[in-house]
Amino acid sequence: MEKLNERLILLTGIFVSALTISNVIAGKLVNIGPFLVPVAVLCYPITFAVTDIVSEVYGKRTAQKVVWTGFFTSLILVIYSQIAALYPPASIFEGNEAFMKVFGATPRIVLASILAYVLSQSHDVWAFHFWKRITGGSHLWLRNNLSTMVSQFIDTLVFITVAFAGTVPGTALSQMVFSQYAVKLIIAAIDTPFVYLGVKLVSGRWVVKEGS
Repeated sequence: MEKLNERLILLTGIFVSALTISNVIAGKLVNIGPFLVPVAVLCYPITFAVTDIVSEVYGKRTAQKVVWTGFFTSLILVIYSQIAALYPPASIFEGNEAFMKVFGATPRIVLASILAYVLSQSHDVWAFHFWKRITGGSHLWLRNNLSTMVSQFIDTLVFITVAFAGTVPGTALSQMVFSQYAVKLIIAAIDTPFVYLGVKLVSGRWVVKEGS
């Protein structure tokens, strides 16, 4: 039991780190093949893999607690980032403009990010356990992919719509949703072996059956 608790702390740390890093680096756009996306799409999917591992080993309630831990961590990041951005810089500090570009996020972007996070992560936990009941605790690959792929779509759609609706043409908005989701979909499919490995390393079993 002690080892399981230690591993849960480690998983929560990975989750919070991936979430925080994603929030900080999201402002940089990169090309992945033909898709123009925030570089955070390479990091943020880790959070869905972690919640699936926690859901499988520790159960729905614990996974939801990890999600809310991430939520409060994000709030703390937002609050302190705004304090740091608004606080007058020292006269010898010449990098304030660059600092503001990274940490001076608009309230609309912040709202979009937090709303997308809560809805998508909560759905991921719910959907994972919905499919776990349907499959009788088998087919982890199916539960992982079905829950994560839909959750990633919710995250992408909510964030892009709330953050940019009315500021860019509708066709551009659709392209942004498609590009981000396409990349997230590929990463979601790739992460399945790592979810299996994570469950094995944490619990000692490849799949944790209902009630076990």
